[in-house]
Amino acid sequence: MRISSPRARVAMCALATASLLIPAVSQAARPPETAARIDAIIRTLFPADRPGAAIIAVKNGQVIFRKAYGSASLELGVPLKPDMVFRLGSVTKQFTATAIMMLAEEGKLSIQDPITKYLPDYPMQGHVITVEHLLTHTSGIQSYTDMPGWMTSKILADMTVQELIDGFKREPMQFAPGERFAYNNSGYILLGAIIEKASGEDYGRFITDHIFKPLGMNSSYYGTNERIIPRRVEGYDGSQAEQRNARYLSMTQPYAAGSLVSTVDDLARWDEALYTERLLKKPVLEQMWTPYKLKDGKPTDYGYGWTLSKLQGRRTVEHGGGIFGFTSYGLRLPDDHVYVAVLCNTTTPKADPGFLAKKIAAVLVGKPFPEPVAIHLSPEILEKYTGVYQIDKDTQRTVTVESGKMYSMRTGGERLEAKPQSETEFFYENTFTHGKFVMDENGKVTGMLMYQDGTEVPEHAPRVAGKPAERQVVAVDPAIYDAYAGEYELAPGFILTITHEGDKLMTQATGQEKVEIFPSSATEFFLKVIDAQLTFVRGPTGAVDAIILHQGGRDMPAKRRR
Repeated sequence: MRISSPRARVAMCALATASLLIPAVSQAARPPETAARIDAIIRTLFPADRPGAAIIAVKNGQVIFRKAYGSASLELGVPLKPDMVFRLGSVTKQFTATAIMMLAEEGKLSIQDPITKYLPDYPMQGHVITVEHLLTHTSGIQSYTDMPGWMTSKILADMTVQELIDGFKREPMQFAPGERFAYNNSGYILLGAIIEKASGEDYGRFITDHIFKPLGMNSSYYGTNERIIPRRVEGYDGSQAEQRNARYLSMTQPYAAGSLVSTVDDLARWDEALYTERLLKKPVLEQMWTPYKLKDGKPTDYGYGWTLSKLQGRRTVEHGGGIFGFTSYGLRLPDDHVYVAVLCNTTTPKADPGFLAKKIAAVLVGKPFPEPVAIHLSPEILEKYTGVYQIDKDTQRTVTVESGKMYSMRTGGERLEAKPQSETEFFYENTFTHGKFVMDENGKVTGMLMYQDGTEVPEHAPRVAGKPAERQVVAVDPAIYDAYAGEYELAPGFILTITHEGDKLMTQATGQEKVEIFPSSATEFFLKVIDAQLTFVRGPTGAVDAIILHQGGRDMPAKRRR
């Protein structure tokens, strides 16, 4: 379930290699050089005194790597162990989809059925929405996690399944079913309700009795806040420099879209079962791992509960998850019999779990990704790349140079360091994203090719302006900052805190790092690390009682709390 707080972007203490026997997955013959290579990828990312990760890598039924890094509880100083329990977030969806297909095999439902066969009161607004549309994120239903205010206030409330559905069912359709792909948590909430209707069992009980128990996944549960779950770890939000306890959410709400918890060991058992017919016949599994086609015949990159892609030329079946306090990724290469799971107890790991899983899997198939090496370029060379690059009519990328470093910032986005690896090529650290500057025959920079997340087809952005105009910092009396200091509520539970520190004005959003804001007038300020601006607004009495955040083409007011 994609319900994580905004991402922010280190000697390590490796904690515990493991000898726990995993049924159906042998641990014999761990190639030590492979394990060492994987450890080298990870070990600097998760210090012992920060949230960390549990990781497992399996090939041909043998555990090649199983290790944990970092802390399970910052307050108690408990180190993470590989057998500890994490929230999975949207990795839950593959279990929900499998449950649907198990019921279909039993003849208790058909994925071509309209959802009103099981949910007769659901308003389809003149359309026919099928179970398959829900599985493939093509229903056009409004995703409740995208509704304004839901993730900041409503997410706190315990809800029954029916109350959850009632919260989004009357929202306008976003498009006709089957016309587009749009990731949708509401669809998987409805699938959970359909499982209950078709089976006569509670969703959590069905998953436990028909999947977890038969596969020996004895450390996997429907996660609740109240239940005592042995070896469950704490989750964290915040910046790398300042971790905080994860914000509260009612675990009744992620439900069939994101409420399961598990361990890397149990996920390895799950993956191994998918090579058999213990749960589903192989043709049904292959159907789940086939890209769904839209009405116009174009394939999506999603099947039933899994994302479908390629890694180093190999077919992948994968999914990530993000939920308050946790991020996760499960990646299988079925033709190579490879599986990697990465479970993190923070929403802001130094490297994304999906990135780590892919790097590890590439090692297991013998095609490791080359490690980009940053080189030094003179300021004169870097300066010639500064400019504005037009991605589309609404989106630009600006390239700037500061203190000998090159930075790239997309409209409304975060400023990221672009590290040169040759005179024309650059990369972002701990991602697969890299780019290349394009020049004409005279050596003039004319554009940029950006390979997002390592895609083979680049995004081309022509250069439309030279050195971008810098926002001018005007001189103001820092004494005025006292009137601005306070807390401003953008949404319930999401606060912008403004502080006056020396001659600087600082801002910090809930769960994010504190950054300086710079005056462009006495009431207008801008950020350098994010493409955003703030306006301080005075009320009838002359006191500052609100701010307006300008970001990504939106103007978002925030009332002063204190």
